[in-house]
Amino acid sequence: MNKVIQTEKAPAAIGPYSQAIQAGDFLYTSGQLPVDPATGELAGDDITAQAEQSIKNVGAILEEAGYQYTDAVKTLCFLADMADFAAFNAVYEKYFTGKPARSCVAVKQLPKNALCEVEVVCCKQR
Repeated sequence: MNKVIQTEKAPAAIGPYSQAIQAGDFLYTSGQLPVDPATGELAGDDITAQAEQSIKNVGAILEEAGYQYTDAVKTLCFLADMADFAAFNAVYEKYFTGKPARSCVAVKQLPKNALCEVEVVCCKQR
């Protein structure tokens, strides 16, 4: 049976979806914008600050479900501007030290005009 994961340490879903779903050993997070869960506002106005917040939001969900960044097997990263790729990577590599598979694409626009969004698929290590 699938289990809905919900934590107040990450922004609440802004639509008809869950922060994450655990299905067996796998955890699928929804995309996490760089929204500070305490204020509901974007965290900073540059890619470094926003990448930190997006990834910390993912981390809060992982923690709630009993996972760690090193359990990530796949990440999907969305950037508003591919010119931010190197700066985004500098933040990303501090957290995802296990080097999961990844897709990183530029999109026309993200909700709230955010600069990035991150989602993760994790699997418990056996």
